[in-house]
Amino acid sequence: MNLNPRLIFRWTAFLLAAGYCVRTLVFSGWESFGGPFRFLTVWALFFSFFAFSRMMALEEGRSDKRWDGFVSMTAVINTMVVILYWRLYFADPTSVTRDGQLAAWHLEIYMHLVGPLLQVIDTIFVHRSYRRLMPALGWLLGVIATYLALAELVFQPLNTTPAGSVTSGLPYPFLNSLEFSDRAVFYVTNFATALVLLLFYAAIAWAVRRQFPAPATP
Repeated sequence: MNLNPRLIFRWTAFLLAAGYCVRTLVFSGWESFGGPFRFLTVWALFFSFFAFSRMMALEEGRSDKRWDGFVSMTAVINTMVVILYWRLYFADPTSVTRDGQLAAWHLEIYMHLVGPLLQVIDTIFVHRSYRRLMPALGWLLGVIATYLALAELVFQPLNTTPAGSVTSGLPYPFLNSLEFSDRAVFYVTNFATALVLLLFYAAIAWAVRRQFPAPATP
């Protein structure tokens, strides 16, 4: 029997994402309002789970909808999570975790390296995404705006931890020691980073399609 490498890759990516989604729902702390969904890492994980489920449907001929904008957004959000998490952690571990300690090694490796990498690989080399940038931009703007609105207007007033020198309740400890104007600059800077990443991945995907013009789907 001939094994389809694409199918093996996508089943592996899908099952890993599904497993870590279940683990997040079962073992994460829910004592704070929003539970694990206060964190962008978890949003990225569940986006990946949905994206891989749609790619499986496409791969197996159960759907012909490509979800280009959504999967492109998901790859960018996952990459932002990796960049932000490790940059902040290596600058000051307590800026992203309450006690400055990493989670279990397998969780850190998957959530902040392997999972996002699988998503990026799929979008560039398998799905051949980034053909329509406006839907991806719309998804990015909508997701980032929704997350920031929840952080500032829901999570912050309804939670007392983590606490900083300025406020409390924002998901990541360092944000609670920034004035709103400084947080706004941080938010805008990271949205600009997301736009750069989208264009960067689009350029790579264009080069891959040009060099290897094999069809993206069977």
